[in-house]
Amino acid sequence: MNFIRIGEKLISKSKIERTIDEILEYRVMGYTQEEVAQKLKLDRTFVSRLERIGEVRKGKKIAVIGFPVLNKEEILAVCREESIDFALIMSEEERWDFLQKKSGLELFNELMELIGQVRNHDTVILLTSDKRAKLVGELLQGEVLQINLGQSPLAEDRYVAPEELRELILTAKGGQYEKSC
Repeated sequence: MNFIRIGEKLISKSKIERTIDEILEYRVMGYTQEEVAQKLKLDRTFVSRLERIGEVRKGKKIAVIGFPVLNKEEILAVCREESIDFALIMSEEERWDFLQKKSGLELFNELMELIGQVRNHDTVILLTSDKRAKLVGELLQGEVLQINLGQSPLAEDRYVAPEELRELILTAKGGQYEKSC
């Protein structure tokens, strides 16, 4: 155990960390702040303030899916900077590896899992060909936005302008976009 002394009190840091982990686990499972507070014998306001300390952003859940993308790392960096909830960016080579290295059943199961994950997002931004955007848009229930990488079929990686993606993300969040000079 990791103890620290504050005046007359001996404090267990590991107990604090365990409690915080429990609070967050219950909240992720869907328990209300009030239910978590009752379970752990805490004040509801403590749970609320704890969440506020770690809050990165409020608002829509956004996913970005793109293939075949030439500047994958650059696009993933934009996704991280903008706190995107889910990003799947592949080059043409990675896309073919994904398709060819799995059995039919494995591929089907993985695609169904991905669709399930993506359907939980309010907005999905696609960096794909025209045909893929239409198909994916029909599978999803939320708002679908696109940066069109060209006419299907695409057989080589395409460059995606990072600032264009950032602008689309900020628009999806409902914020204003200001170009940096």
